[in-house]
Amino acid sequence: MASSMVSSAAVSSVRRTSSPAQASMVAPFTGLKSSSAFPVTRKANDITSIASNGGRVQCMQVWPPIGLKKFETLSYLPPLSPESLAKEVDYLLRKNWVPTLEFELEHPFVYREHNSSPGYYDGRYWTMWKLPLFGCTDSSQVLKELEEAKTAYPNSFIRIIGFDNVRQTQCISFIAYQPPSY
Repeated sequence: MASSMVSSAAVSSVRRTSSPAQASMVAPFTGLKSSSAFPVTRKANDITSIASNGGRVQCMQVWPPIGLKKFETLSYLPPLSPESLAKEVDYLLRKNWVPTLEFELEHPFVYREHNSSPGYYDGRYWTMWKLPLFGCTDSSQVLKELEEAKTAYPNSFIRIIGFDNVRQTQCISFIAYQPPSY
């Protein structure tokens, strides 16, 4: 109702300053711009020019799907070196997240066995290694615990989790060790 009152007031003020024919005039539709105004540089059979990231796009496979299942954060990268692993732990410590180690011996991947309802999967929860490292200030403390877990369970997958105790959520999780048999 208010919009109709405003528009009628605006029309009456326009009518006072101009003729009625000019108040109802609208610019005619001129149509869309011609496609000839846009340069076309695509080659007929060159698939690399379809998408562009600012350089020449190379088509590549992200990961082989057979025998190499992926986990969570950072799992599409090559295995982390001890230096890069320490940097990741330093990152989660700078964010004030609590580091925690978890390991899994039998089923490191999410699978479906005991329930067929949507959204329920087995294998989501791993066994925690000791308690979370509350008060940890240095990545060497976490890496020391990682070495102890590797010694105790050499055939298990071990991941490091960064838990935000303020928001009560897991913020980062990545595989820190894969068994040699994998």
